[in-house]
Amino acid sequence: MAQRSMKRARMRAPGDGDGEGAGPAAGARLGRRVDLPNYETVALMLQGGGALGAYQAGVFQGLHEAGIEPNWLAGISIGALNTAVIAGNPPGKRVERLLQFWETICQPAFGPQLPAFVERAFFNSSEAVRKAFTASQAMSAVVEGQKGFFVPRFPPPLPTVSGPPQMASYYDTTPLKATLEALCDFDRINSGEIRVSVGAVNCGTGNFAYFDNTHTTLRPEHFMASGALPPGFAAVEIDGQYYWDGGLMSNTPLYEVIQTTPRRDTLAFQVDLWSAIGPVPDNLTDVQGRMKDIQYSSRTRLVTDMLQRSQRFRHVLREVLERVPSDQREDPWCKLAEDLACSKRYNVVHLIHRHKEYEGHYKDFQFGLSTMREHWQSGLEDIRHSLEQPGWLDMPDNDAGFVTHDIHRDSR
Repeated sequence: MAQRSMKRARMRAPGDGDGEGAGPAAGARLGRRVDLPNYETVALMLQGGGALGAYQAGVFQGLHEAGIEPNWLAGISIGALNTAVIAGNPPGKRVERLLQFWETICQPAFGPQLPAFVERAFFNSSEAVRKAFTASQAMSAVVEGQKGFFVPRFPPPLPTVSGPPQMASYYDTTPLKATLEALCDFDRINSGEIRVSVGAVNCGTGNFAYFDNTHTTLRPEHFMASGALPPGFAAVEIDGQYYWDGGLMSNTPLYEVIQTTPRRDTLAFQVDLWSAIGPVPDNLTDVQGRMKDIQYSSRTRLVTDMLQRSQRFRHVLREVLERVPSDQREDPWCKLAEDLACSKRYNVVHLIHRHKEYEGHYKDFQFGLSTMREHWQSGLEDIRHSLEQPGWLDMPDNDAGFVTHDIHRDSR
């Protein structure tokens, strides 16, 4: 599908230091290019989290700077939308298109945008002013929606009045389809250049589904379904079935990538937008935000630990089989062990967005431009710092064949 024309936003990543809208680390050095071991799969896994997804764009920019080009993208919700933009563009255009996407959806749907210098002045003011300003931006998203993303239904739906499932929501996401079609080449997405997987939940069966370009021709609807969080957004129809946001069941595509068969030596960058670790809230507003952190973090570390243990068993079993005499290998139990054993190795690098003091329970729908740039810059700094760590990208050589790294945890 040819890319449609769209009014071009500034084609510059936050923090590039041109003054207008530059991030807090404006003018920072570019990340160094790195040489990777011979991994068969380099995966980028993107969690859901609404407006926090700009952090993932910063992580991708850092990977791109370092010359690391993933060959598998897996996303859920906003992670699926970032996935569409990355996979739907040639390598040299991906950061540019991500910025265009984020600078588009971080504008009000109808009302005029504040002049950039006014927006930055409020955001960079005192903590109290910043909190009040970001809260007002979140309220703007609720009242009028976001440009190129969603708008309120008018008249609003009545709770007890039935209608088509694709109308049962407070907001209409038709603008998002136009944005995806403008910024993404779906022929490229389906070309197999990069494996693409996005998760959603079947409303009728309650089953989790991954739409994958290895067996499905992906359309804008597949990515929109992955981000259709009710009751704000309606279910999306795909081939006669209706789907909601994958984050309702599992907000992290880690399990899908690590457990896939046939198994492959894998370097996986897991980018999370919700941190399971955080302060105990002492007021009702913070309680709501902390609930989201716990609900949508999807127990990433628990899943990682479980996968590491299971891979250790497979790895040890492989080593034991190597010591079994060849004349015993036809034993049925040895045959079963052969099926279960695995010598492949997995390296998981976690990048986790850290809660900012000014962020309230509305942080996932607070689409301010300055906040977006700060999230983007945080992701960029975290991946640069991670890539600087000696040995972090090496092929695992422990008895599990599985290692994990997290710049925030490992630096404590």
